[in-house]
Amino acid sequence: MKCKKCGKETFLPFRCQYCGDYFCSDHRLPENHECPRMELARAPKTETKPIVVQRQEPYEHTISYTPFKPNRKIRFSDKEIKHLAIAAVLVVAIGLSSILYVSIELSYLALFTVILTASFFVHEIAHKIAAQRRGFWAEFRLIFTGAILTLISIISPFFKIISPGVVMISGFIDNKSIGKISIAGPLTNILLSTLFLMVAFLPYQSAMVFMLGAAFNAWIALFNLIPFGMLDGFKIFVWNKKVWALSFTASLILTAVSYYYVYKMHLLNLS
Repeated sequence: MKCKKCGKETFLPFRCQYCGDYFCSDHRLPENHECPRMELARAPKTETKPIVVQRQEPYEHTISYTPFKPNRKIRFSDKEIKHLAIAAVLVVAIGLSSILYVSIELSYLALFTVILTASFFVHEIAHKIAAQRRGFWAEFRLIFTGAILTLISIISPFFKIISPGVVMISGFIDNKSIGKISIAGPLTNILLSTLFLMVAFLPYQSAMVFMLGAAFNAWIALFNLIPFGMLDGFKIFVWNKKVWALSFTASLILTAVSYYYVYKMHLLNLS
C-alpha cells in the first residue's frame, strides 16, 4: 500500500485515527501528513475518570430452620391393637391352662390369669411409653417364633414361655436412650413383684395367688436383665453398669424370696 503523503510503497502502513488515511512510518503522525482534521489531534484530551467499582457485599440468604418436634403422645395404631389382642388371647390361655396341672379354685385362677396377663403387658407397654415419650416410633408386634412357643406352652406341662411379641422401636437412637427405654420394662416388673409380695403377707385367702404373681414378675425382670443378646439387660449394661447391677440384684433378691415363700406356702397347703 502506498503512503497517502509521499506515495512510498509500504508493507506495514499506519492508519490515522483522525482522517482515516494510510501513511508510511515517516508521515504517520497527523502533523507530518498535514492531517485535514488537525484540530482534533491538537484538542486537549479529556481525562477519563477511572471507573470505580463499588464493592458489593456478598449475597446472603438466611434460612430459618424450624426445629422438628417429634410427637411424644402415647398412641396405638389399628395394626398394633390387633397384635395386642392376639397376644392377650395367648397369654390368657396360658393362665387358664394352669387348671390342668394345679388344683386351684376358679376365682383364684381368674385372679392369677389377670395378674399374669397384666404383668406381661405392663412390661411391654412400659417400653412403648418410654420410647414414645422420647419421640421414637414404638409399637407392639407379634413375633412368629415367640407366638408359636407361647401357643405350645398352653398345652405343654413341661415349660411355660410367654413371649408372643415385643415392642419394635425405630429412630436415630443412642446408647443412653435405648438403655432408659430398656430399663422401663424390668423396672415395672420389679415394682409389681414388690407390691404383690407385700399384699401376699396380708391375711387373705388369695395370698398364694399374689405370691405367685410376685414370683412371676421377679422372674420376668431377672430373665430380661441377663446381659446377653437382644435381652434388655445387655442394652442396660452397655448404657450404665451401675443401673444394671442395682436392678439385677433387686430382681434376684425378689426372685429368691418370692419362690421361697411359694414353696413354703405350698408345703403348708399340703399339710
